[in-house]
Amino acid sequence: MKKILYITFLLVLCLIQNIQAQEKLAQTGFQFLSVISDARAAALAGSVTSLENQSSSLFFNPATMSLDTNFINVSFSLNNWIADIKHQNFSLSISPADGLYGVIGVSLQIVDYGEILGTVVSSSEKGYEDIGLIDASALALGLGYSKRISDKFSVGGQIKWVKQSLGESTIGTDPLNIEKVNNRISTLSFDFGTLYKTGFKSLAFGMSVRNFSPEVKYASEGFQLPLKFSMGISMNVLDFASADVQKYHSLILSIDAINASSHKGQVSFGVDYKFLNVFSLRGGYITNNHENKFAVGIGVSFIGFTFDYALTPYGVLGNINRFTFRYNL
Repeated sequence: MKKILYITFLLVLCLIQNIQAQEKLAQTGFQFLSVISDARAAALAGSVTSLENQSSSLFFNPATMSLDTNFINVSFSLNNWIADIKHQNFSLSISPADGLYGVIGVSLQIVDYGEILGTVVSSSEKGYEDIGLIDASALALGLGYSKRISDKFSVGGQIKWVKQSLGESTIGTDPLNIEKVNNRISTLSFDFGTLYKTGFKSLAFGMSVRNFSPEVKYASEGFQLPLKFSMGISMNVLDFASADVQKYHSLILSIDAINASSHKGQVSFGVDYKFLNVFSLRGGYITNNHENKFAVGIGVSFIGFTFDYALTPYGVLGNINRFTFRYNL
């Protein structure tokens, strides 16, 4: 036990130091893929790489979906994002024969950017002219699969078709030589993850790679999707408590180290306390975020239904509210 704890501590320390040292950034697009809409994950500051998330695992680490023992799980999330942008996530997983043949899942992300007023450069006094509203939207549709290779090790993956439309744009100022461009592109991306249950209490390690894709471009500048590599560790610390305490309480601590192509390395911490396997209180903290470092949330589960809520203060941009509804069959 001492060796396991010592190795775990060294691994986490190395991960944190490595992530904090990362400075290389790249130009990326389709940033909606980096936004967390699941309320439970948001309340834990995204530190869910090694945690069971049922069908919502497809948005974080597909391998953890293999832990779901329900025949069907459905999840729907609504995220009231900044600037009146709305993110909606849907996921569904099916586990036939109690997971003997693995777990199959589908995921859907829809983004409504709201009303955006478009302008073009002109010779008027204002220097521009209004061209009406821009029809901007984004969509990601995924198909995933996960399987428990053994009692301790699971793998999972997902392929996603990703599309984003930023409406039409006008190139040129000469009325006789104006080109209209439809800014709509799509591509395929891939997610992959693993999960290792150490066998020591509930201690688990997870790893995921998300949004691996070829380069795409709108007009002339090429870019990739926001590639993200995450490694996480989690454990129910009340595993060391008495049987009576464990019967009514659980307290999960989770830590994720995140290396992304679009921002500096981050480390996120999450605490999830559950009472009677019904009521949950959550909190999270993430480093290298200027506005949304902290998050809190609650959860209620009853007869197959689960409701989760997360609140993230976003500085001058106000508070972000996320809601997630789940159902197990």
